Amino acid sequence: MNINDFILKEIKELTLQSTVKSAQKVCKNLPITHIPVVENGKLIGCLPESDIQTIENKDQKLSEYSYLLDNFYTNEKATLLDLIALFADNDCNLIPVLNKEMDYIGYYELSDILDAFADSPFLHNESETLIIDKDKSDYSMSQIAQIVEASNGKILGFYISSENQNNIQITLKIITEDINEIIQTFRRYDYNVITQHEDDFYLEELKDRASYLRKYLDM
Repeated sequence: MNINDFILKEIKELTLQSTVKSAQKVCKNLPITHIPVVENGKLIGCLPESDIQTIENKDQKLSEYSYLLDNFYTNEKATLLDLIALFADNDCNLIPVLNKEMDYIGYYELSDILDAFADSPFLHNESETLIIDKDKSDYSMSQIAQIVEASNGKILGFYISSENQNNIQITLKIITEDINEIIQTFRRYDYNVITQHEDDFYLEELKDRASYLRKYLDM
């Protein structure tokens, strides 16, 4: 998959000489959070839809409201994860794309990027999801990969899904025929396994013991 294939040019960019009325018309017809504003092929910024709709003087030029422009964009070398992070950081559903000469060449839409991510092997392939937790000063990505592969598993991908001052949480996508073996190995290396799996024999044993204790206390 070439992420650049998702670059769109369907929405005509505005200029600083465009009127507020023309910007409001674009936003009315399209469910977008921002409109790119371009001058002489160069991106000036992105005008938020939420601000456009509050302007009452529809005949004013956008140059009068340049202070409202948000400054974010990406380039042709961006990866799928780079784009997802940009969309989240800027709370938007459209990101302008610039080439190496910093010329505006189009934009990405959030829905297209999410569809591409959903179709990626990381999410699409049949696999197990495992979330583990450990002290930030004591975890190792190479050790995590070694644990999975030593137990005859294959890692589709893994990322840091949460962290605080002391601990870090890592989400893994794993292809394996025996997730229990991998779970037990992580525990032996002092990783806390957060996700629960039906074939986690350790958890099943704890459940049995808890059930026994409840029966004992009810006697």
